[in-house]
Amino acid sequence: MSKIQLGVFYGSRTCEHDVSIISAVQLMRAADREKYDVIPVYISKQGEWFTGEALLDMSTYTPFDPAKKGVIRINPDLTAGSGALTCIEHGKGLLGKDKEVVVARLDCAIPVFHGMHGEDGTVQGLLELCNIPYSSSGVGASAIGMDKVYMKQFFRGAGFPILPDCWYLRHAWEKDRNAVLEGIEKLLPYPVFVKPASLGSSIGVSRANDRRELEEALALAFDFDRKVLVEQGLNKPLELNCSVLGYNGEAQASEIEMPVTGGDLLSYMDKYGANGGSKGMASLKRVLPAPIEPELKARIQKLSVDIFNNMDCKGVVRIDYMFDAASNGLYITEINTLPGSMAFYLWEASGLPYKQMIDKLVEFAMQAKQDKDDSNYAYSSDILKDVSLGGKAGPKNGAKL
Repeated sequence: MSKIQLGVFYGSRTCEHDVSIISAVQLMRAADREKYDVIPVYISKQGEWFTGEALLDMSTYTPFDPAKKGVIRINPDLTAGSGALTCIEHGKGLLGKDKEVVVARLDCAIPVFHGMHGEDGTVQGLLELCNIPYSSSGVGASAIGMDKVYMKQFFRGAGFPILPDCWYLRHAWEKDRNAVLEGIEKLLPYPVFVKPASLGSSIGVSRANDRRELEEALALAFDFDRKVLVEQGLNKPLELNCSVLGYNGEAQASEIEMPVTGGDLLSYMDKYGANGGSKGMASLKRVLPAPIEPELKARIQKLSVDIFNNMDCKGVVRIDYMFDAASNGLYITEINTLPGSMAFYLWEASGLPYKQMIDKLVEFAMQAKQDKDDSNYAYSSDILKDVSLGGKAGPKNGAKL
């Protein structure tokens, strides 16, 4: 039986580029080589595409050198069903001609992006056009999950529990700062959390306890994004995360973790720096399973599956919560449709080794591709034969469609 040609897509033009590399290399090393030929598909910070065995080595990225041996510059063939990654071979000698050659043909793709230009539905749309099976949530769920404003509006409309919030555009901030500050203070009490709408890994996120801190937080967030979310804070809430794995309305929730922050906000360095940064989210200090009551655990797991199914997600996601013990209030912080380290550590704690989780991701990708192929995209009509636009000169006598 031939192996599945498994493309692992990662990197891209995003502030979370380096985090994506860590997650992708983890996955590629964990994949079962008896079942898959693993093909790295790395998109650089400049948007160039590369493959090659050297990309399996973390040292290749510090710094990344496109001329390094074992790194091949590629282009994806966008023809539906091709799955080809091609490169240009330069002809030798004065009369040698360049030619395009196929480096690999993908049977399936696992996106391992974090942030813009990858997690946000853009690459998912490209894979849809190419008709390549892929393991992550689709275009719609990915776009909603990436933009915190859209996300909260979806949760609110679906009746899921969220904290009060408001949002502003950079244009409004640059036009009248005081109006933005006053508008926020009329709607939300301090403390508040200020977040760039389309970033993750806590980049650009700040807590504000008064107007001075709010102004500083907004200035920072608008430096990263044209749209900013401001959310009501809680007094020392319990942070809890749960992953969901599945497709097509059939999903299961993982064990629940409690990140150990030592403060009010998980920073980028808390998640990926200091001790064990090369292990990504898997190295974060946490209590797993979280020491919570069975009733709260069941509540979080059910809500997580409901969110997953309502958004029609696919593959693996992680949903983050805040729990206010004083009021027994549980609030959704966000959904990560491509979570750090692909949340494998939550599934290993649930009895599912990473190698087997990858098998499930491939299985879901193939099922979704079959579902798409089972839909009818052809509709015969005769409208074109009766249309005349007047040749090259354009329509005659006001011809209409």
